[in-house]
Amino acid sequence: MSDQNSEATTTETQISKRPRVVCCIGDTHGYITKLQNLWSNLQSHIDPQDFQAALIIFLGDYCDRGPHTRHVIDFLISLRSSYPNQTHVFLSGNHDFAFAAFLGVLPKPLDGSHFSEGWREYEDNEEREGWYRGDGYEDMHLQGRRWSGNIKEKINVAKGTEYKGSIYDAGPTFESYDVPHGSSDLVKAVPDEHKKFLADLVWVHEENDVCVETENGITHCKLIAVHAGLERDKNVEEQLKFLRSRDTRVPKVEALSGRKNVWDIPKELSEDPIIVVSGHHGKLHVEGLRLIIDEGGGLEKNPVAAIVLPSKKIVRDTDILAK
Repeated sequence: MSDQNSEATTTETQISKRPRVVCCIGDTHGYITKLQNLWSNLQSHIDPQDFQAALIIFLGDYCDRGPHTRHVIDFLISLRSSYPNQTHVFLSGNHDFAFAAFLGVLPKPLDGSHFSEGWREYEDNEEREGWYRGDGYEDMHLQGRRWSGNIKEKINVAKGTEYKGSIYDAGPTFESYDVPHGSSDLVKAVPDEHKKFLADLVWVHEENDVCVETENGITHCKLIAVHAGLERDKNVEEQLKFLRSRDTRVPKVEALSGRKNVWDIPKELSEDPIIVVSGHHGKLHVEGLRLIIDEGGGLEKNPVAAIVLPSKKIVRDTDILAK
């Protein structure tokens, strides 16, 4: 074999042995320009060959708060044809779940129960949150009614922001489809391909052999991606089984909506090299193998961020990268 051929073979082998790049992209919340800028910055930051073959995990919450939910979903749908060699995973966030619930595209409960049976547990909140009572509400999942309702309070005290229509801030999503907030006309206005996108969102993604840089060098890990996190005091395999099945019998899915109870990696997983990556929490938190990537929180002033593995590099839409 010639030296030239030998060098070429060595180079190809080195490339093939490089750890696969994994990008986990935080909550977008209807901000198309932020998403486009972040995507461009990821392309600039990552080696082109690695980027073309990357695993891209979107951590959920594509709708609400920002003004361009429709354009965000168009962009996400287009990725598979624009980047056919990438692998794209679209997690459901709690906002996307609620949007899908209003449109009637959630899977039916596995036990054959009716969605309306889930209202009772939270019915004391109905008046304050102004649950939807328009066309089609009779057997709508609780979160769809909350999402499309009209909340009486004007200020979200915890965030210091004004509510936009409902407790989910869904008003801008309705407007992005040229429909007034709370109108049943949204069901007709949302294109079928958007409904299919929302219907197909997964609640959890598990990936084996993901590489991450640690103080001990490159570590090969299992990765679990879930919008909010896993409950720390419940059996992990039972949680994963439930999430894989997308069982909608429960009125609130803690792995999509929880806060403190899903912040940490469950003790059951803490002794193994398992990455748990989430969005949802309105914070950027990287501690060991617990990754929370939601620097934006749906606020206009905040950036949308992504984490790139194995380096754990944080890339934002606001970064100005050298050409």
